[in-house]
Amino acid sequence: MKQLFVTYGGMITPLGSTIDAHTRALKNGQSGVTVVENSGFNQENWPLGKITTLHTENRYQELLSNLCDALIQNHGAPLFASSKTLIIVSSTKADIDALPNDTFASTRSIIETKLAPKNKPIIISNACISGVIAINTAADYLSTDEYDQCVVMGIDALSDFVVFGFQSLFALSDVPSQPFDKNRKGICIGEAAGAVIVSKAPIATSAFSVRYLGGSSSNDANHISGPSRTGEGLFRSVTNTFKRSGISPDQIDYISAHGTGTLYNDEMESIAFDRLQLTAVPLNSWKGYFGHTLGAAGIIEVLASMITMENDLLFKSIGFEETGTSCPLNVIKENTAQKVNTVLKTASGFGGGNASLILSKEV
Repeated sequence: MKQLFVTYGGMITPLGSTIDAHTRALKNGQSGVTVVENSGFNQENWPLGKITTLHTENRYQELLSNLCDALIQNHGAPLFASSKTLIIVSSTKADIDALPNDTFASTRSIIETKLAPKNKPIIISNACISGVIAINTAADYLSTDEYDQCVVMGIDALSDFVVFGFQSLFALSDVPSQPFDKNRKGICIGEAAGAVIVSKAPIATSAFSVRYLGGSSSNDANHISGPSRTGEGLFRSVTNTFKRSGISPDQIDYISAHGTGTLYNDEMESIAFDRLQLTAVPLNSWKGYFGHTLGAAGIIEVLASMITMENDLLFKSIGFEETGTSCPLNVIKENTAQKVNTVLKTASGFGGGNASLILSKEV
């Protein structure tokens, strides 16, 4: 594989709208998950990662428009209008208010208006692994001579459709999620938008970038909403990612796990990491900071992992106190200064999907 770089694009979550704001919030152990009144089907008060600065009726369109503005502010319009730039968008549902019409129509329209790309955007919607798959797909496109950089955007907004849906599955937690903890109760849904730029050369408008070493995906074909009890899909994905990256388990400094806080997901991940000989590696879940942001999760969690790498600071996994999985993991309980050169990011989702990628600061 050609040498590829990953650069901050933009990041909008309940914790802020800039990388600096997120760095400060993470260092302070701040969570963006708060109780939202009357958010349930029967007016229950659910903890959600809700962005309070969104003001229009269509939260998705406003969030995407704000992300496009941030991209231009951070990197300038010419980068996105170049014929050598491809835009890839990761979202599980996009503009749900457009149903029964095309929920991605406004995505294409806003990107065309704001960024004026020469190439049509690529849309990836593969449940909660969409963001990681989108970055891996960008790497595939950059293996050709057609493109020099891919802008990978991840976005999903809160809606009754999603909250009620997870409520109907009895998957929501009535307290902020507690990934990998023995008292975990389930998922807290969130909303966010984020972007990374994957490129063949470092982006001149950014002072910090990391290398993309490789990635892979695998489907365990177990159940529409339940993961393999043996972690088979995640095990295969990470195994292939190690091979493609030329990395061994003992070279990983930190794992950004999927960590939804559900009984089955966290247990599956612990089994897979045990099979991969990774249980001693420091690990966290970002869901306690942002909630589960679905199609945006892979992107904003890569961005948060890059903040980890830039600051050489492992951030605690909010909500974790006591091991609640059959294979104990090295879950980070307190912010810890430590050299972080090489990171494994994993994701798992409905339909049996699993994906992973590896980033490194070393050139």
